[in-house]
Amino acid sequence: MGASCLRQPDTESSRIRITHSLSPGSSVRILIVEDEKKAGAFLRKGLTESGFVTDVAEDGDDGLLNALTLEYDLVILDAMLPGRDGWSVLAEIRRQGKSTPVLFLTARGAVQDRVKGLELGADDYLVKPYAFSELLARVRAVLRRRGERQPDTLQIADLQVDLLRHKVQRSGARLDLAPKEFALLSLLARRQGEILSRLIIAEHVWDMNFDSDSNVVDVAVRRLRRKVDDPFPIKLIHTVRGMGYVLEVR
Repeated sequence: MGASCLRQPDTESSRIRITHSLSPGSSVRILIVEDEKKAGAFLRKGLTESGFVTDVAEDGDDGLLNALTLEYDLVILDAMLPGRDGWSVLAEIRRQGKSTPVLFLTARGAVQDRVKGLELGADDYLVKPYAFSELLARVRAVLRRRGERQPDTLQIADLQVDLLRHKVQRSGARLDLAPKEFALLSLLARRQGEILSRLIIAEHVWDMNFDSDSNVVDVAVRRLRRKVDDPFPIKLIHTVRGMGYVLEVR
């Protein structure tokens, strides 16, 4: 429980996860602070498939450290955590002058708990159990209020990726993608122009530690290319030897 599954810089051979600073036009990054592994994995999977970049911390101390030292567009915070509880995490974030939006996601549903969270500086408060569709709507609403509206549709050349409806078109023709193919394409599209290593792709799409002997990512990219690139004259998915894959117009 005391260890965070948030991983940091910057080598593919490391066991830790690569974290990139946000720059204009890059993906919206969300920190999930949740000590229940299943709940954290569910959140991470759903948000990643919705086009967000996610990190997870499993206790309050690690959550606070990352919220203060790394740049996030939103923190999703549980109230009941090992180490620091969510209340003190939020209080310290605000005391340090960080204005990162915070959405409480917790089983503490009493009126006084909701009032406490909002008075401490939370931007929204959602009680467990919850519908993921409602959480996603609240996430988008918080980002919209902060001027970081998450687009529902991405356009790269003649390729359209509808993140909300999970639909893809190219040159006006609809492409039928399997769920993992859509998750892979949406990740590439959200971070178009950025080279993504096999490690990053495996973690975001399959939520797995990447084995350098595995070809699961390469096989998935080949299948995706057959649908997205092969029938069309302009190729969008490119291999960068020794580094990974990138979606861009060349």
